[in-house]
Amino acid sequence: MRRTLAVGLTIVTVTALATPTTAAPDPARHPARGQAVLTNFAALPAETFVPGSEPSGAALGTAPVNGVTPPFADQPVQGFSGLLRNSDGTFDVISDNGFGTRANSADFLLRIHRIAPEFRSGNVDVLGGITLTDPGNRMPFPLVRADRVLTGQDLDIESITRTADGTYWIGDEFGPYLLHFDRAGRLLSAPVPLPGVRAPENPAGSPNLGSSKGFEAITLSPDGKTINALLEGTVAGDEPGTLRLNELDVERNRFTGTRWVYQLENPDLAIGDAIAVDRNRLLVIERDGGQGAAALVKRIYLADKRDRDRDGKLDKTLVADLLDLANPKHVGGQADPFRFPFTTIEDVTILDDRTLLVANDNNFPSSSGRTPGKPDDNELITIRLADTLHADPRVLRRR
Repeated sequence: MRRTLAVGLTIVTVTALATPTTAAPDPARHPARGQAVLTNFAALPAETFVPGSEPSGAALGTAPVNGVTPPFADQPVQGFSGLLRNSDGTFDVISDNGFGTRANSADFLLRIHRIAPEFRSGNVDVLGGITLTDPGNRMPFPLVRADRVLTGQDLDIESITRTADGTYWIGDEFGPYLLHFDRAGRLLSAPVPLPGVRAPENPAGSPNLGSSKGFEAITLSPDGKTINALLEGTVAGDEPGTLRLNELDVERNRFTGTRWVYQLENPDLAIGDAIAVDRNRLLVIERDGGQGAAALVKRIYLADKRDRDRDGKLDKTLVADLLDLANPKHVGGQADPFRFPFTTIEDVTILDDRTLLVANDNNFPSSSGRTPGKPDDNELITIRLADTLHADPRVLRRR
């Protein structure tokens, strides 16, 4: 069913997050030691579009994909690959490069959407959003569109953070670049490349990073002075399964040269997102490429830059297995234990010292991790951790 929602960047006050009324808990079922608990569930239907927008999906052909037939009359609200918490209970989310590849995403407009999950009903409202543009000709290469609206063929945006002045920083995978946008989505300065690292799509050539393996996760430090930017892929010549975590000086608009190493549990895995807990620690989503029953690794680790074992890599502690969340109250009518079995889980943010919000990138219309043959919705869940994070108070206050 096609769902169309109102646009316009309207800000509303939303009731504080609360657990919906569900079936009575099973007294015989208790979370295992260290097991995170599902506390809320909401979903935005896969076939949700920006009304009155432009056609999209022309390069997908006309054959049905998971029962959905392209092309589309409007722009889909899909692919949440980065998420920011707002002070009124809403969230800003970015859609990534479009329909999966650079070649098929020239008619997908890059956008920041504002959404409001209503956990009591299990619904998600789309309140509006802004389209990303480059009116000042900051991009160093030709764009698809003469009007300087940015598309999925120009950039593959995967991560987002926001500084105290309300401007956005967005991580891209085609450079990889960090990009600075004002509150209206206009590019403020030339993209900041990562010195010595180039993806195949980078016009500078001589790539040493895999395609679509750039800045999958960026997060602002608690003091707001630096951004930590984590690559999704291993740079050629580095140890297999190691990812560079790079530091950017926000005021100077350049990388400092300081970096750390994040070690994947297996070189075949990937990261999905990261969020700062304090100056030394961050939460990182680590995942395999499986979906549905084939999904085996979907985890959140607490990573620590202080490297107490002195192996040159961030220390890691598992805080949540997203394929084994306790759900004794059957929140959202879901099973116990609850599984979040999506190919790409690319959003995590901190709501309080023990509660996280997590969301998937549904890769519309391609992914079908929840129900085979049916395109995945954009699902948003909150989970309660077994232990307190002891996060920096500035992180808990940040909006």
